[in-house]
Amino acid sequence: MTNDSNNTNGTAIAPIGLLAGKVVFITGASRGIGAAAARLFAAEGAAVVLAARSMDALERIVTEIRAGGGIADALPLDLADRANIRVAVDRVEELHGRLDGAFNNGAVPQQQPGPVEITSDEDIDEQFTVNFRSHWTAMTAEAALMRRNGGGAIVNTSSIGSRRANPALPAYGAMKRALNSLTETAAVSWAGDRIRVNGITPGGTATEMIDTWEAATPGIVEQITAMTPLGRMAEPRQIAEAAAWLLSDRASYVTGAILPVDGGAGA
Repeated sequence: MTNDSNNTNGTAIAPIGLLAGKVVFITGASRGIGAAAARLFAAEGAAVVLAARSMDALERIVTEIRAGGGIADALPLDLADRANIRVAVDRVEELHGRLDGAFNNGAVPQQQPGPVEITSDEDIDEQFTVNFRSHWTAMTAEAALMRRNGGGAIVNTSSIGSRRANPALPAYGAMKRALNSLTETAAVSWAGDRIRVNGITPGGTATEMIDTWEAATPGIVEQITAMTPLGRMAEPRQIAEAAAWLLSDRASYVTGAILPVDGGAGA
């Protein structure tokens, strides 16, 4: 078990079957939080369907999960393509006949970090398309499948940057804040269908996206770490643990929540 499976006290967390018997669809599953979620959810008993653009990376994760006795499949997914998203969800139904949980985690970083006035139209368009509209499309397709089988749970990955002013990443923060609103609205709209919808707002997490931001703005990792009361960046699996709980029956009375998973940085 790797270090990112540890809790704040450094004690290894053993799987407990939190998602046993569930079919869970994960977007952005080829790296970072999504890849950690794929491994964790499978270890917790879920049959996972992983989706991203990088099929090579997905297939490596699928092979790893299957070698450990888990159930996993990989699907190509371009979050900028609405039809492709719907096809992917249809494919989940073909593979398993139902969908119990969805972790909408895929996202792209803002290409040009910096203030509002220098943010390009292209950056705004990409942020809207991938970090907001794709979730809307995915959620509606996922909910339609869940509705046919008695309900389910959806978790959307937002960001700590959605909860306050975000001068360095204005387009990214704006779309993530819009996603929070959509998450809450969907939770209320679909409660009668027994579909729970929640979001998580990770703080600084050791992923490729942070590496990209650090390359564009040297020192940002040190700055984020200094602003985090727990004194360190999160490992991807620590974020995935929160999503796993929200997708599980242990969170059966939780819907419409936007859960901070940020080491206290937003407090």
